[in-house]
Amino acid sequence: MKLTTVIATLLLFLSSCNSGINSSSRQQQGNPANCPQSLPSLAAIAINSEAGFYDAFDYRIHKILADPDTIKFQSNHYDFVFCRGNGNWTMQLGTLQSKSNQFENYEAYMAELADPKQQTVELNGKTYQYRVLLDPNPFPNFQQEAQQVVFELIAPGTQQPQKQVLYTLEQTKESKAGIKLGVPQITATLSYDNRLFWTVSPEQGEGNGGIGTIVSYDPETEKIEVIQPEAIAKQQINDMAIAGDSSNPTFWIATQISGEGNPSLPSMGLVAYNPDSQDPQSGSVNVYHIRNSPIVGAIPSQLNLEADWLWVGTGNGICQIEWQAAENPESWSCWRFALTAELPETGLPLYNSLFSEQPTTTLSFNENNPTVEVLWWLPTDRNNKRGRYEIRYDEGFTVKLDSQGAIPWSEFYPSSDDVPTWKSPLYWSGMYWHWNGDRFERGFDEVSPNFVGGGVMGIGLQEFREDYLREMYSIRGDLDLLNLSRNTTEVKYYSAWIDESLLEPRIAIIPDQYPQKNPQKRQSNPLRNEY
Repeated sequence: MKLTTVIATLLLFLSSCNSGINSSSRQQQGNPANCPQSLPSLAAIAINSEAGFYDAFDYRIHKILADPDTIKFQSNHYDFVFCRGNGNWTMQLGTLQSKSNQFENYEAYMAELADPKQQTVELNGKTYQYRVLLDPNPFPNFQQEAQQVVFELIAPGTQQPQKQVLYTLEQTKESKAGIKLGVPQITATLSYDNRLFWTVSPEQGEGNGGIGTIVSYDPETEKIEVIQPEAIAKQQINDMAIAGDSSNPTFWIATQISGEGNPSLPSMGLVAYNPDSQDPQSGSVNVYHIRNSPIVGAIPSQLNLEADWLWVGTGNGICQIEWQAAENPESWSCWRFALTAELPETGLPLYNSLFSEQPTTTLSFNENNPTVEVLWWLPTDRNNKRGRYEIRYDEGFTVKLDSQGAIPWSEFYPSSDDVPTWKSPLYWSGMYWHWNGDRFERGFDEVSPNFVGGGVMGIGLQEFREDYLREMYSIRGDLDLLNLSRNTTEVKYYSAWIDESLLEPRIAIIPDQYPQKNPQKRQSNPLRNEY
């Protein structure tokens, strides 16, 4: 490799690790000498099966660890570490213990569902035990149907659990949150104002459901309180943090939904709930998602509160928010995950679609920009486990899709309520993209692992080939909307396809540029002008 290429690649890597935070007030004190060093190069992404690529592109944050010098965001494969002293990022091989083999076999898994283990939490030096379960419990024989979800708490010095019904099957049906009770899961446990709090998230899909619930316990009164804001009743709760003082707290809630064959789907995003002091069941709700805020990711998975700052980990990046001024885009600093690969000096033959037989053009080598961004991967030959990468391509291509127009949601789902702000205003081929103020874009966690219905959706043909694959033009490339009618969609997509053997993509974390921070450059969503 030429010396100029080496230097350019190094500069790109260093810039990708720069925090982008200019205000020193956002950096807490820490010693950079205690921060980990950047690895020379992380191993290239390896995809050896269609199921494997879902795992390879899964960057959801599952745990956040903080110490005086660093804050570490752990995903399945990588640790993203922020150095407080200098505001830089480093990336390490993942140290998160996998839960994929939590149960050795199906019988052990069913036994755990039939009799969930007690978990523990400490408050003021005392240990409390807790769990949540279905009642009556249908596992393992499925001879009875669950009628309610029950929270159990064993306080210090007691043997028998204090039980509290969280919601019933009847309530779930009435709220249209499901026709049977899904398995509940405790997703967050925290203490605040000398009280304990838990979030309970319901299983969703195939008719299963439940009500998103916050549980509170006051050791002084020994009372369990159930908080179920109507706005999040149909949401799954990934995590929660409570900010502010006890007279005016803000419950920050990370949400998503699930469906049949779709374990993680974008939903309300980051929710700020301010309960009424007289009635915690009612209060004000503000939502921050990819269509109305700078958040860099559709599905927030983990939260970490540090004084005036709220850290949010998603499947597409990480944000640091001055939570008391979250309405101001300038109060957000975000970094997105990206896959980059070195561009061969011979250039790359580019295809305008997944199955195009002849290259459409060639991407020439550029010493000033010797890398390309890899967006996604799709199989082209399942039997031989071959595929192509979608890469970002600034020149772009144009495609016109006949018989793929746009219709109002009310026509697609006649019984649906008003379209929520976190969904596309219209049902169309690009509804999985969001308007960023300049173009339509799509992050990693906006591409749902769709295990039914033909796999991931994008800009492509609707018809399947004999091998049950479809011609695709773009899965994550930015879009310009050229024409949209009830019968036709025409877009310019800024991506191209290349054979997987020509690139070795590696993970990076780079500052995200959100157009709303410059209102003069932000344009209105063109979909708002349709229909």
